[in-house]
Amino acid sequence: MSIAQFADASFAYPGNEILIGASLLIRPGDRLALVGPNGTGKSTALRLLAGDLRPDGGDVRVLGRASVSYLRQSQELSGDGTLRGALMEPFADLERLQVELAAIEARLAAGDPAGAGPGPDTAGTGDLARYGELQERYQRDGGYDVEARVKRLTADVGFAESDLARPVGTLSGGERGRLELAKVLVRQPDLLLLDEPTNHLDLAAIERLEAYLAEYTGAFVLVSHDRAFIRAVCREIVELENGKLTRYPFGYDKYVVERDARIERARTEFERQKEQVDKTEDFIRRNLAGQKTKQAQSRRKMLDKLERLERPDDPWQHAGKIGLSFQTGGELGSKEILRAPGLTVGYAGAPGVPAATILRDVTVNIYRGDKVGIIGPNGAGKSTLLRTLIGELPPLGGRVEIGSGVRIGYFDQKLGTLDEALTLMDEIRSVRADLSPDAVRQYLAKFRFFGDDPFRVVRGLSGGERSRLAMAKIMLFPRNVLVLDEPTNHLDIPARETLEAALQDYEGTLLVVSHDRYFLDRICTRLLVIEGTDLEAHLGNYSDWKRRRVAPAEAPRIVAPPPPAPPAAASAERGAGKERERARRQLARRVETLEADVSKLETELATVRADLAGNHAGDWQKLHALADRERELDALLTRRMAEWEAAGAELLNRPARSSD
Repeated sequence: MSIAQFADASFAYPGNEILIGASLLIRPGDRLALVGPNGTGKSTALRLLAGDLRPDGGDVRVLGRASVSYLRQSQELSGDGTLRGALMEPFADLERLQVELAAIEARLAAGDPAGAGPGPDTAGTGDLARYGELQERYQRDGGYDVEARVKRLTADVGFAESDLARPVGTLSGGERGRLELAKVLVRQPDLLLLDEPTNHLDLAAIERLEAYLAEYTGAFVLVSHDRAFIRAVCREIVELENGKLTRYPFGYDKYVVERDARIERARTEFERQKEQVDKTEDFIRRNLAGQKTKQAQSRRKMLDKLERLERPDDPWQHAGKIGLSFQTGGELGSKEILRAPGLTVGYAGAPGVPAATILRDVTVNIYRGDKVGIIGPNGAGKSTLLRTLIGELPPLGGRVEIGSGVRIGYFDQKLGTLDEALTLMDEIRSVRADLSPDAVRQYLAKFRFFGDDPFRVVRGLSGGERSRLAMAKIMLFPRNVLVLDEPTNHLDIPARETLEAALQDYEGTLLVVSHDRYFLDRICTRLLVIEGTDLEAHLGNYSDWKRRRVAPAEAPRIVAPPPPAPPAAASAERGAGKERERARRQLARRVETLEADVSKLETELATVRADLAGNHAGDWQKLHALADRERELDALLTRRMAEWEAAGAELLNRPARSSD
């Protein structure tokens, strides 16, 4: 049984074929991720399924009476009404039933029933019968549950219950996106179509959405570049490539391995056929006019009938070909890159208006070689903290000290470093006026800007193109500190993987704000976590922090050191001393554990590399599995080494208590 289908479907925009005889069945309960690089037509496929577009050929439809809700990437909500009103729109019939039920209740309570019969025993029977009928329908259609569902979903996407009374016209773009997501989910259709549902959500809201979809009884098809999200909620992967829909009956991690293996098999088959064709053509050339003419003619007929394989094209590989390589210029800066003791972050008020404080009395220390991620809820002040640390905003209290020799490259999530009116070539030459037009064109080609692209105006670029251009500007000069605010926004999965590889190779210091958990896990060795007006520091990546949340003692709040205790507090100081000693011993045990982890990882990595160097007897699948494991181990070893070094340095700064 299926609830929707693509049946030999074709669709094209002028000069761009999206679907070419594509077929796919969607069954009840399916949890599908539709994947492919930007530009392959994933959103178009959802629009066809939703009925916004009609196929040029074949059939795309929802079958039977299955209900569908569609979350589009861009939302155009009306400015009228409140959030509650917008969320209750799908339930207009239920609200009319509720109004009629209330009216009947009022008449019965007032002793003025409608439809009374001629005698006293039949008074109100018309209203009572109607009331029973309406109440049964209201209950059957879930009327008593709707209000609770609305409140729960608004909380899940990051709104407070008090926000339900807000006019829709007062919402920001991000809030409108979250409202539209709640509107789609609250309907609980048979089939959900979700186009980038994690856009505008913070980490906590993304994880709440994951929990919601894990319990969802209907089917869904989603488009997302959030690999951690896909891994958490999707059981199967559908790849849109070269106009075809290919279904992989397993999750994302196995899909990546199988897709690479499939492409490698196709390349091997192509090379094998090409080699055979070359040998056959050589035989024909040498023998067509000789004694073996009949054999040569026979082989030529065979070649004429041969179905030639095309050289396999990997769109993911092409999409990931971005020339990202961040250089430090050899000078990594001072040991302490940045120091900000007792920092208060926010915005100074206008005359007569109080300042808006976001973070109060926190201390941030960034050391050479750190790879630090900043996380926290939407509106918590992550970008404001970042801008304060690099001197773009003055602190409300405390100070920021930047070490000697520090050269910062800043990626602004709003891409405010780009001038809307300039061409791509002018943008590059605004930083490097010494480059010739030919040199600029060659440089831009590294970022997939070809042909006449250098003469395009920034205003006409897509989000992904703007991100690539902003990265290109940062790379024009060596930087030993990179400060990146949501660098994966607008990037597809291949481009994110290229960025991750470049940052893993980067020898400098990194400070990054991101909601991409996969990215945070691969790149970061430390986290700064904003909670309220506080800031907490944690060793390790995002997954490490999640595992340790049950043990808050391992993540002390970052605050300025307390003043020396007065004599009257000597006993309290002794207690504090014991607590510090306990923490020191705990840190010493962590150093030992990390050292053992590093040793174990080094041994396993050496074994895998030895296997890679051995004879694989043509087993390409095994070779790819080994290569994937080698990359995974190398990244993990890099993180564990950084954690070990950081923990060791911290231990050195915590001398053991002298005996009393």
